[in-house]
Amino acid sequence: MVQPAQIELASPRPAKRRPRILVVDDDAANCALLKDMVESCGYEAELARDGLEAMAKLPLDIDLVLLDLMMPGMDGFDVTRQVRAEQRYQHIPIIVVTSFEDRKHRLDAIEAGANDFITKPVDPTELRIRAASLLRLKEAYDVVHMHTAHLEELVKQQTVELRKALVSMAEAQREIYRAHLDTIQRLALAAEYKDEYTAAHIKRMSLYSAVLGRALGLPPSQVEVLRHASVMHDVGKIGIPDAILLKPGKLTPAEWQIMKSHTLIGARILDGSPSELIQAGQVIARSHHEWWNGQGYPDGLAGEQIPLWGRICAVADVFDALTAKRPYKPPLPNEKALQIIRKETGTHFDPRIVEAFFDSLNQILQIQAQTPDEAEHPFLAMALPLVESKSA
Repeated sequence: MVQPAQIELASPRPAKRRPRILVVDDDAANCALLKDMVESCGYEAELARDGLEAMAKLPLDIDLVLLDLMMPGMDGFDVTRQVRAEQRYQHIPIIVVTSFEDRKHRLDAIEAGANDFITKPVDPTELRIRAASLLRLKEAYDVVHMHTAHLEELVKQQTVELRKALVSMAEAQREIYRAHLDTIQRLALAAEYKDEYTAAHIKRMSLYSAVLGRALGLPPSQVEVLRHASVMHDVGKIGIPDAILLKPGKLTPAEWQIMKSHTLIGARILDGSPSELIQAGQVIARSHHEWWNGQGYPDGLAGEQIPLWGRICAVADVFDALTAKRPYKPPLPNEKALQIIRKETGTHFDPRIVEAFFDSLNQILQIQAQTPDEAEHPFLAMALPLVESKSA
C-alpha cells in the first residue's frame, strides 16, 4: 500500500490561452458577423474598424488577422504590407476577406503578404478550416521561436563563461611563458655567473639583437624570439674552466681551442628542446661565432649558410664585447669599436646586417647608455629585464 508520504501531487498546468483573432472591417455588420463565427470556433475575437486601429491592436497577442480588403484610408493591401514590414509581426497569419473573385486581386493580396483569402459571404466551415490550419502553423512557429530564444540565451550565458575561461587560460599561458623566460634567463646567467660584469652584457646584446631584427624587417613574433633566445648565445661557457674563461692574458692555442668549444657545448645543452625559444637559442649558440667569409667556428660556414639569427647576434655580441670591460681588456671607445665593425664588414660580418646596425645606431647607443656594467651579483643585475618581459 502506498504511504501518504510517498504521494507527490503534480502542479496543475496553466490553462492554454485561446487563440486571439483580430477582425478588421469598416462595416459594423460584417464585424459582428465575423466575430460570432470566430467565437463559435472557440477563438477570442478582437475588433478593429479600420487599418489604423488594426495596427494599434496588433500588440494584444494577436494570433491571426481576418482582414477586409476594401476599407477607406488604409485598405487591406496597405495594412498587410505594414504588418509584414515589422519584424515582430511578420509571422502573424493574415486571411484576406474579400468580395473580389478576380485572380488579380487575390494575387495582389498574396504578394502583399497575405497567407490565404476567403470570399464573401464567408462560409463558417471554410473559415474554421482555414483558420485552424494557419493557427497550427503559428503555434509551431511560436514554439520554435521560444526554443530559439531560449537557446540564444543559453549560448549567450555560455559565451560569457567561455570568455572568462579563455581569459583565465590566456593568463595561465602568460604565467607559463614568463616562467619559461625566467628559466632561460637563469640558464644564461649560470654560464656568466663567474664574471660579475657580464649580466649587463646579456641584456644589452639581446636588446641590440632585437633592434637589428626589427631593422631587417623581421615579423614582431620573430623579433621577440630573437630577443629572448639571444641571451643563450654563450650558455656553453658553463663548460669552460675558470682558468681559461677568466684568464687576464692572451690564451695559448690549446686554451683557445677549449674556449671555442663553448659553441658546441652550448648547442649540446640546448639541443632537442620542444621550446621554440630554446631551439632558436641552440642555433644562436652554435653559429654566432661563424664569419661571413667562412673563417669562423665551429663549422666554418660562410655567407648565407650561416643562420640569420647567428649573423645578427655576431654583430650585436662583438660590438658589446668591444665596448665592455673584460678580465683581459679595458673597454674600447665607441668610435674605435665602430671602426672595427666597419672594417670587418664582408669578412666577419654580413654587410646587410652591418648596414642595419648603423641605420639603427641611435637606438643601439641609447640602449648602451641605459644599461651600464655594474659590479653586482649578476642575478640582481638581471632583475630589470625579467620585469620588462613580464610587462611586455
